Amino acid sequence: MIRAIAIDDEPIALDIIESHANKIPFLELKASFTNAYQALEFLKTNSVDLLFLDVKMPDISGMDFLKSLSKAPLVIFTTAYQEYALESYDFQTVDYLLKPFDFRRFLKAINKASDRLEQKNDQHLFLKTGYEYVRLEIAQIKYAKAEGNYVKFVTENEQVLSRMTMQQAENALLPQGFLKTHRSFLVNRAFINKIEKHQLSIGKEVIPISSIYYQLLVEAIS
Repeated sequence: MIRAIAIDDEPIALDIIESHANKIPFLELKASFTNAYQALEFLKTNSVDLLFLDVKMPDISGMDFLKSLSKAPLVIFTTAYQEYALESYDFQTVDYLLKPFDFRRFLKAINKASDRLEQKNDQHLFLKTGYEYVRLEIAQIKYAKAEGNYVKFVTENEQVLSRMTMQQAENALLPQGFLKTHRSFLVNRAFINKIEKHQLSIGKEVIPISSIYYQLLVEAIS
C-alpha cells in the first residue's frame, strides 16, 4: 500500500487527485491540504511514502516545501507550469503531471512510484557487465559516474562498469540517499569528507559539483 498526501491551494485540483486515487486499490490518500503549513504539521507525526505537490502556492513553493523537510518522501508534482520540470528532478521526483491530467496519466505516475518504492526497499543492485551480473551492496557504493553509454560504480574495493543510462542509475540510487552533484555524478553522502564550492572529497578522490547543484547539496546535508 502506498500512503500519500496531496498539497494544492486549489480545492478542485485536490478533488481530482482524490477521485483518481480512489480508483487505485494500492494507493491510500491519507489527507489533502490547501495550506502547505498544515501539511508540514501533519508530516511531523505521520509517515507517508508519496506527496502529490503543486509547484506554485501562495505562501511557499513546492520546491521550498520539499527543502524544508529533513527527509522528503517521493513526490509527484501536479502543476500547470511546465518550466519547473527540470528543477523538480533535483528532488526524489517520480513524475511531473501537467494539469489537466487524466486518470490514465495519473495511474502511470502511480505505477512509477510503486516501482521506485520497491527499489528503495532493495538494498543491493545486480549490474550487468558483459555476460555476467555482479551484485553490489548499495551501502558500499561510494559514487557512480557516467561514462558514455555506461555507468561506473565505485566501491572501496572495486569498480564495476555497467551498460545503463545515468537516469537508470539515478532511479536506483537517489531513493537510497545518494546525491546528485553533477550531471555525470551521484555520490553516497555517507562517504563525503568535505564539500567546497566546486568540488567535494571522498577520501582522496575529488568529485565535481555543478553550480546548479551546490546549494541543493548543502541543504540536503544540513
